[in-house]
Amino acid sequence: MQHWNTAKNILCIRLDTIGDVIMTTPAMRALKTSQPNRRVTLMTSSAGAAIAPLIPELDDLMVYDSPWLKATAPRRNSEPEFAMIERLRQAKFDAAVIFTVYSQNPLPSAFMCYMANIPLRLAHCHENPYQLLTDWIKDPEPEQFTRHEVRRQLDLVASVGCQVEGDRMLLDVPAVAVQHVQRLLTDIGIDHTRPWVVVHPGATAPSRRYPPEKFAIAARELSRSAGLQIIFTGTQPEQPLVESIREAMGMPSYSLVDRLSLGELAALLKLSPLLISNNTGPVHIAAAVGTPVVDLYALTNPQHTPWGVPHRVLFHDVPCRICYKSICPEGHHHCLQLVEPQAIVEAALELLNQPNPEPALANLLLPRV
Repeated sequence: MQHWNTAKNILCIRLDTIGDVIMTTPAMRALKTSQPNRRVTLMTSSAGAAIAPLIPELDDLMVYDSPWLKATAPRRNSEPEFAMIERLRQAKFDAAVIFTVYSQNPLPSAFMCYMANIPLRLAHCHENPYQLLTDWIKDPEPEQFTRHEVRRQLDLVASVGCQVEGDRMLLDVPAVAVQHVQRLLTDIGIDHTRPWVVVHPGATAPSRRYPPEKFAIAARELSRSAGLQIIFTGTQPEQPLVESIREAMGMPSYSLVDRLSLGELAALLKLSPLLISNNTGPVHIAAAVGTPVVDLYALTNPQHTPWGVPHRVLFHDVPCRICYKSICPEGHHHCLQLVEPQAIVEAALELLNQPNPEPALANLLLPRV
């Protein structure tokens, strides 16, 4: 019979996006280092797969867009599922760990692993999985307490004896990406004798977007009063958003929108003294490369604040907190709309001026029971 302490070929399933995969890296490192000569494969979505080349613990990658996640395009049939089950069977994994947030059900993934004859199958689960999981950790969240996502996944793998010294998220940023970004900063006119910060004003979910006009006010004040050079980042669809903010600033600024690969974005954030951002993937990239963060944190869930770096989490408390919605169900966006730009300025300057600031404790993010 297979046991965790003899399992050499491990499958990690994390079917979400970039930030979720990054927050799982300490747990994957615990799996990798707990036994010698272990091989770790990540199965994740097309979106999550983009960060895989920067994760040093991974030996292989499987890309799978599951039909039980909301971002997946509608299926015409179940052929992709049968194909993936066969691929898993051929890989002859000794064990599978299914990483989820507490609002997700691990059993579809567990069933695929069961059908692929993977002997050991571990996950948090609210309901009794019977034979679908060989190692069932009854999910205590959110009824008993709520943990940060990094801690949740570390606790999961610790239940089968896998632990690691240090719980930092880590990404391996290529030296060539750092060199390219350094040249790019010079090319766009950054004065290396003056401080600069990165501002990322976009987010996939509308409920997690701070108002652009308020981003402009904060950026203008940081530029005018503090003398900071402001560099905006984003993807190609966010170009109009960024340009509207730059125009409203009325001050010089710089844009690297749609000019960076993911590795180059990680390099930029590694070089940057500070990131100011909505709660989205770059926040977790910044944390994984050791950069302080001002996080404009919509109260859609409590688990995804910056981990392991100095940070300030800014939000306005609202009765409709922890809604899990991509679109504000109340229509007012008060949890972000009512955060004043001056709070961003003060948080940014506080982090920039303190050599070792303590991360702000976001106690208000714990859900009411």
